[in-house]
Amino acid sequence: MCGRYVSVAADSDLVGEFDVDAVLDESVPPSWNVAPTDPVRIVVQRVPKGAEDPQRQLRTARWGLVPSWSKDARGGARMINARVETVTSKPAFAAAAARRRCIIPALGYYEWQQRERAKVPHFLHDADGQTLAMAGLYELWRDPTKPDDDPDRWLVTCTIITQQATDLIGEIHDRSPVLVPAELRAEWLDCAADDAGRAQRLLELIPPARLEPYVVGPAVGAVRINGVRNDGPELIEPAADPPGQLSLDLG
Repeated sequence: MCGRYVSVAADSDLVGEFDVDAVLDESVPPSWNVAPTDPVRIVVQRVPKGAEDPQRQLRTARWGLVPSWSKDARGGARMINARVETVTSKPAFAAAAARRRCIIPALGYYEWQQRERAKVPHFLHDADGQTLAMAGLYELWRDPTKPDDDPDRWLVTCTIITQQATDLIGEIHDRSPVLVPAELRAEWLDCAADDAGRAQRLLELIPPARLEPYVVGPAVGAVRINGVRNDGPELIEPAADPPGQLSLDLG
């Protein structure tokens, strides 16, 4: 599962990286420790109201999907990930897989490897420092407690699709995010067909993620009542004395 990730790219960089036509909503400050229910930037493709042609947009969503039919938004924190094996059939995700696919940009993400006595945090990233295009879904949830003229009556939420991890990544954790390659991004974002089967076919074309991991310090995992305790570039620095680092040698 992907439960923490790094999102530090400026909107201007994401506009160029993902060919964005319009930047919407408030920008999100950079974070080296994005956690469930945090606001995050997502790339979507929608037809603006009153327009005919689709527009690629950079928007803000809360991480943790709330299905449109939910009675309240409290369950979103439990749906930060959607499994690729069931994403087009599970009721919580099927409609979004057909109609509301997105890309969630990240510099990398954290995963914890279970060792004999502790869980060891790792940072997984592209070896060349490229932005990861994590496959995601987003939803629009109408808050029934807010009036029609309240600008906050709609809540936008998102989830990251995960797959079975392979190779070295699988030694750290059994799941990893699905990463959309550049040649499939346009098709992934195009939901005009309103077809969950199309989403499934695209997911089957996406190869397993190949990322470079290294051990980081335990500070990334520290929490407090209302969120993470630490956030800063030092979190992705390699650990000074990582346990078992030789087992992660990619050479």
